[in-house]
Amino acid sequence: MADLYPDLKDRPLKETICLFDVDNTLTPARLPISPEMRQTLARLRHKCAIGYVGGSNFPKQQEQIGTSTLSVKEVFDFCFAENGLEAYRLGQPLQSTSFIQWIGEEKYQKLAKWILKYIANLEGLPAMRGTFIEFRNGMINVSPVGRNASTAERNEFEAWDKKTGCRPKMIEELKKAFPDLAVTYSIGGQISFDVFPTGWDKTYCLRHVEAEADPSKGLSGINYKNIHFFGDKCFKGGNDWEIYDDPRTIGHSVKNPEDCLKQIKELFDV
Repeated sequence: MADLYPDLKDRPLKETICLFDVDNTLTPARLPISPEMRQTLARLRHKCAIGYVGGSNFPKQQEQIGTSTLSVKEVFDFCFAENGLEAYRLGQPLQSTSFIQWIGEEKYQKLAKWILKYIANLEGLPAMRGTFIEFRNGMINVSPVGRNASTAERNEFEAWDKKTGCRPKMIEELKKAFPDLAVTYSIGGQISFDVFPTGWDKTYCLRHVEAEADPSKGLSGINYKNIHFFGDKCFKGGNDWEIYDDPRTIGHSVKNPEDCLKQIKELFDV
């Protein structure tokens, strides 16, 4: 499928790359991408390089953006799962990094036990559906309602969370309980927040983008001077904030996939 698109060096906007958050930007939260979004991205890919950067692991992104016969690695030039800790360039894997190697088993178990105890003692949760801590390659994802919640249950929790401030309060308590742990807590999506080593936010993927400028590594040699990022959590504490606010990027805050489509079409005439 990559053969359908010009070589990176031959795109009309050669020094431009567009990076997209996944949930509530390319797709509704944890739901499949629309045909219109897929077609718009395909048209955009004929003009410049495109990539996604999401906090979830690669299988979830495959479910949302790919199909049973189409790999998400064929839809984008660059795939940055877990903020770029698991990364692919033109379908080929790039070097990955491990959260557990960084934190160590003893510290991780203390953190995990504290989180599970805190969730067990929460009052008024609208539902509890399992997988309260999802262990990923570069982070852990914490969900008070559980990642197995249905779409309706996710919506119900999101409304309850906005009313009670559950996630922000939990993060503040974690900071007090583990003051010496050099991690960042980042709210993303409807039902969860991420915990990862400081500096391993979505800006982590930019090291792969910047590496493209070095032809000695067998890469294109392109210096991406215009790095556009589109995301819906572009506020302080949101998991798009760091990359949205980074001086290396041109940030675009979107309300939802429909707004994202509108902005892409207006900016790039696709």
